[in-house]
Amino acid sequence: MCLEHIKIEKPRYKPGLFLCMEQIKVGIQGVKAAFHDMAARAYFDSQEIQLAEFRDFRSMTQAVAKGEINYAMMAIENSLAGSLLTNYALLEEFNLSVIGEEYLRIEMQLMALPGQTIEQINQVVSHPIALRQCDVFLENHPNWRVTEWEDTAGSAKSIAERNLEGVAAIAGKLAATTYGLEILAPSIETNKKNYTRFLVVSNQANVCRGCNKSSLRLILSHIPGSLAHALVVIEEEGINLSKIQSVPILGKPYEYAIHLDLEFTQEKQFERAVKELKKMCIEVKIIGIYKQGNKPLQV
Repeated sequence: MCLEHIKIEKPRYKPGLFLCMEQIKVGIQGVKAAFHDMAARAYFDSQEIQLAEFRDFRSMTQAVAKGEINYAMMAIENSLAGSLLTNYALLEEFNLSVIGEEYLRIEMQLMALPGQTIEQINQVVSHPIALRQCDVFLENHPNWRVTEWEDTAGSAKSIAERNLEGVAAIAGKLAATTYGLEILAPSIETNKKNYTRFLVVSNQANVCRGCNKSSLRLILSHIPGSLAHALVVIEEEGINLSKIQSVPILGKPYEYAIHLDLEFTQEKQFERAVKELKKMCIEVKIIGIYKQGNKPLQV
């Protein structure tokens, strides 16, 4: 088996490449300046992109599957909240390919209309997860009314559009810049080591050269040691297992697929491992082969 015959990822975009291409259309969950937007900007670097905003992940992945957008930026795990199992299910349901990844530091800012002071604030709005990640800061302001919103940047956008005085949003720094708000309190997140990993997904997967990471989906036999045997194959090839996640198989109660993220240094390692896994697993699906993102907090 040769990697050039496996359907895999498009190379990561860099400045000066693909100058004759049409503008890349990238889907994000949320509105402009959301953390998904920030991740997309970081991944595609200087390449000009056109953002497509979606209220939820399902409509976004449907758009990718139909070819209405080129790529989608999709959160898959957070260092505090863990994995987004529904997004694993969407990858499978729409048969999408992972073509890249981006790690983003999640830093929360308290922002309001220009001229407002923190003493004038009586209500705070943001996504419920963002609110929970700023719980210590909010506890120091017990008189504030805390209101959940569907999106972090969306809460900032609403304050700006409706000219809401006395109301502050919790969102990323880009939201303040984009919607003309002032940051009243920076970096209010409780845990400063808060990162989200985003996947770049497409309905097509191309030849990948120089890639060093893969996401696989395994379905194992219901016999003792089946998972252990699969992991031994990976270990014997010197491949690093950076993530393992069980995901329910739709329509099959109490049955699970195993998702693995594998990091390797040589393509032959991966080729041999996949060949052996196919001998012992009911199903081995390569969801994507791509270049490993810059992982934060490397030990």
